[in-house]
Amino acid sequence: MMGPAHSLSGAAGWLGVGALATAAGHPMPWPVLVAGAFICAGAALAPDLDHKAATISRSFGPISKTLCEVTDKLSFAVYKATRMPADSRRTGGHRTLTHTWLWAVLVGLGASVLAVFGGRWAVLFILFVHMVLAVEGLLWRAARVSSDILVWLLGGTSAWILADFLAEPGKGADWLFTAPGQEYLWLGLPIVLGALIHDIGDALTVSGCPILWPIPVRRKRWYPVGPPKPMRFRAGSWVELKVLMPVFMLLGGACGLGALGIL
Repeated sequence: MMGPAHSLSGAAGWLGVGALATAAGHPMPWPVLVAGAFICAGAALAPDLDHKAATISRSFGPISKTLCEVTDKLSFAVYKATRMPADSRRTGGHRTLTHTWLWAVLVGLGASVLAVFGGRWAVLFILFVHMVLAVEGLLWRAARVSSDILVWLLGGTSAWILADFLAEPGKGADWLFTAPGQEYLWLGLPIVLGALIHDIGDALTVSGCPILWPIPVRRKRWYPVGPPKPMRFRAGSWVELKVLMPVFMLLGGACGLGALGIL
């Protein structure tokens, strides 16, 4: 799928988690709901760090472009080193390492550790990166015609405000993980969810997605998981733009109201 659909599905995914938490009698504090939705929307773009033409590759100027090149080469090297005879031959690393469940879990775990031990500045960094990505994905038309500096300012300001709210007693720093020293441990959860939602979205397209790596399936280490081929669509097609994106918006809105106890 394309960036806007990935971000919308990511935001809707976290709002759905919020609705389930409310239904279970453990509602999220609203800063957790809002911050998590934006983090998940941004994280839903992150697996495309292996693609030079992806939204994330241009979101942070030369830094993200260089990181994309390194990630592409790393992913390709891992693919070549672990492929089985039945796996197809490739010339690049797109839709390989960064599009797996293992990558999603490791990145989310790394973010949680960074948030717990890095303090406020680490939390601000995590929020800033994902806020910028969320702006690029959710407001992609406006972001395309705006300068990078304006997008970074919007992401930085939003991150600072959300970090202040989360730091207030009872507003979310210790949500879900309440033991002393576990503040912000939950920040990795929307990152894992966003990456997995990205992978599931890509699995619906013609090429499928090797979500299960390194678990072999049908003599393939990089088996492209997906529905039956007649049910798949091409990225950027009318199915994505005219059907899935409106569905994600409606689901996200309904789940958001449910998470707030309104619906």
